[in-house]
Amino acid sequence: MPQTARPSSSWRMLAALALLLCAAVVQAAPLARVELHQGWQFRLLPDDPEAAAHRDATQWRGAQVPGHVHTDLLAAGLIADPYVGAREAQLQWIGLAGWEYRTTFDVDAATLKRARNELVFDGLDTFATVTLNGRELLRADNSFRTWRVPVDGRLRARGNELRVVFQSPIRKLLPRVLAMPNKIAGNYPSPYGDEPKDAMTGNFARKPGYHYGWDWGPRYVTAGIWRGVRLESWDRLRIADLHVQPRAVSRERAEGEVQVEIESAAAGAATVEIEYRGPDGAAATLRQPARLRAGRNTVAVPLAIERPRLWYPVGYGEQALYTFKATLSDAEGVQAQAQRRTGLRRVEIKRERDASGQGFAFVVNGIEIFAKGANAIPFDAFPARVTRERLRRDLQSARDANMNMLRNWGGGYYESDEFFEIADELGLMVWQDFMFGGGMPPAFDPKFRANVVAEARDNVRRLRNHPSIVLWCGNNEEETAWKDWGHGKKLKEADPKFAEEVWNGYVALFGKDLREVVAQEGAGVPYWSSSPSNDLAEKANDSNNGDKHYWDVWGGPALPATAYLDETPRFMSEYGLQGWPSLRTIGAFAKPEEQGIDAPVIRAHQKFLAGDGNSRLLKYVRGEYGEPRDFADFVYLSQQVQAEGIELAALHHRASRPRTMGSLYWQLNDVWPGASWSSLDYFGRWKPLHFHAKRFFAELAVAPLRRPGKRETELTLISDRQQAVQGAWRLRVIDFAGRVRHEQREKAVLAPLSATRAGHWSDAELLRGADPSRTAAVFELFVDGRAVSRNVVYFGESKTLAWQDPKLQATLRRDGAGYVLKLRAKTLARAVWIDFGDHDVELADNALTLLPGETVEIALKSAADLASLQAGLNLRSLYRR
Repeated sequence: MPQTARPSSSWRMLAALALLLCAAVVQAAPLARVELHQGWQFRLLPDDPEAAAHRDATQWRGAQVPGHVHTDLLAAGLIADPYVGAREAQLQWIGLAGWEYRTTFDVDAATLKRARNELVFDGLDTFATVTLNGRELLRADNSFRTWRVPVDGRLRARGNELRVVFQSPIRKLLPRVLAMPNKIAGNYPSPYGDEPKDAMTGNFARKPGYHYGWDWGPRYVTAGIWRGVRLESWDRLRIADLHVQPRAVSRERAEGEVQVEIESAAAGAATVEIEYRGPDGAAATLRQPARLRAGRNTVAVPLAIERPRLWYPVGYGEQALYTFKATLSDAEGVQAQAQRRTGLRRVEIKRERDASGQGFAFVVNGIEIFAKGANAIPFDAFPARVTRERLRRDLQSARDANMNMLRNWGGGYYESDEFFEIADELGLMVWQDFMFGGGMPPAFDPKFRANVVAEARDNVRRLRNHPSIVLWCGNNEEETAWKDWGHGKKLKEADPKFAEEVWNGYVALFGKDLREVVAQEGAGVPYWSSSPSNDLAEKANDSNNGDKHYWDVWGGPALPATAYLDETPRFMSEYGLQGWPSLRTIGAFAKPEEQGIDAPVIRAHQKFLAGDGNSRLLKYVRGEYGEPRDFADFVYLSQQVQAEGIELAALHHRASRPRTMGSLYWQLNDVWPGASWSSLDYFGRWKPLHFHAKRFFAELAVAPLRRPGKRETELTLISDRQQAVQGAWRLRVIDFAGRVRHEQREKAVLAPLSATRAGHWSDAELLRGADPSRTAAVFELFVDGRAVSRNVVYFGESKTLAWQDPKLQATLRRDGAGYVLKLRAKTLARAVWIDFGDHDVELADNALTLLPGETVEIALKSAADLASLQAGLNLRSLYRR
């Protein structure tokens, strides 16, 4: 073997220098993030009380992270699909059990040498104990918080074992609740015996309230690592937060600062560089030196943009977004970078006083906005299943229906960053509740309040760069429940001292604590203590002040939909009517033989009135349309109840501008497939209501509102445009066969952002002796010679009208990548519904009324071929053979 040459001294010096340079690179490397989403397993704790009956679940099996124990059990074949059939009662043991998750991971040498290593959990549901390599790291007690734990010195190169044990929130909290001499009010008692009906635990847990069941969704008290887990490593500096803080925003100039929150391992000098790009791609760079102390530091870099492009709600301007990138460097080089996308806008709530009370209107960049939209609930019982594509689908549908606002209801969870990114892009304003959905929280407990404040700070800071957020609201319906539903009265009678403690705790949390968090961290977004409320004024649910929830239609006395016309609030933030989803959606959980108005599986997916909600629906169906012929007819008529009733309310709200400045119906979406108040079902399919919303929320709309008690109709022309509109309106009174009995046409000027009264008629003036059962009044608004809105008034309930066979004719043809459906009616056809059976079809219009002799062409898209669509085509209307 030849002798190996020894390196020269110069080579040895170069090699040593290279090693030093490598060490410097490792030391100066920026923050590293490694997701820990692989290799997880889960099991039912072997010593859990539920283990004896579910021994198979005590074996380690593969788990999905982010995920939930229910979906892991489903994937392992240990339970059947929780959404199919009537399985809810069989699965309540899951919420009573304790669960354990584990994974192992390796760490490379470079990471082990880093000065700082932290495990970050973005969501642990809910009471969780975390251990690493056998040592306890964390005891979490809040599903909504981010948990960051140092693990310096606890990592090893190979086989790090991470375990998370979840306690049952019911079993953990029940002893405390049972020990209370007098209970505070909960939400929905469990019908399954997993907790006593008079000792509900849900409002004691910082966990999504809807997991305990609601009147539109199942009771699945789940657990799991429901958001991301990662290992973050750094040496000298870390950017803990990047925030663009506006101070003054106008069309001429935007002023503020870019706040960079820095965690520094030691005192020293650093440089902060801010590069920002506008919507047109033009870039600018700001630099600022900083002297940092060890620990947390905030560096504020002044920002001024001349003639900025502002973010507006859809319909009022562009959704301009700026991207800000921060680079943090010290003498060793770049240490960390962070990026945010945001919009520049200013938002306020206008609370003008008048003779009857105090208004409630959103003002964005100086423009008073009439809020049009719906309440959004969680998109799934198991939120880790919600993809960006699914969020995009439903939010795009909201915008397509001419909505400009969604209210994120407080019984769910704080939505993902993706939700708000999409809302920013689409121009959808978001009214964001804090996560309190009903009942009364134990805010008299200082530890509970401190936990909520930490949760609020986490989420306000996480979301505050999104221009779509225009309000933070303390809770949903807790103030009105205390004041109006008897919750407060009952507790005062039982224990006046404790009742005072409960109410004082409520005021401390929602009147002070959360208000302060939003003022400190919320980037100028207003705060509102509850919905409905007048921000802790004496009366909570007041039509003359603040926002209103109105449930005398459907709930309470179950008044007819025409009662909406008698309620004129300042801002209607909740009102609703139920309607079933399509038969195709129902078929996803109920076989044909399981479908019936009172069938067990159908009752299991009808959560209102403990499964008896169809009796309420039948009251409305029978009142307007008569007795349904069969289950399919019941489903169709329930959808018309919903669509026509909500249209009446929404047009009344819009016609009442400026007294009323918002109309948010309950609800946009579904958490599972079933009966609900939604206009989009669980699969994103549009119900008739959503097609109606596209028309009644249109920028220009005609609103002829008939009051049956007074037998009179008032016409209002509605405009959300910021410039005056020259147009004309037309009234035609016709019989159902198409004969025009008389006609009236007038020019009109629609003032900017207004509701303009245009006419008023008694029934006698409209009918002029015509048979009310065979006559309709057709109102239309024309702009530039084109009909932009139409609405039809009838002179009685549908069941009293003499409908004629419209002899609907339909032809379908290919048109480029899609299809066109040509539809013609011989006589008046009301509530025409186009359906293609088992085929998913995206229709440009549906749930429409065709006038006698009218032909319409409707574009549609589908993956199905022409022959299949033609075979599946089915048309319904209110005409009965």
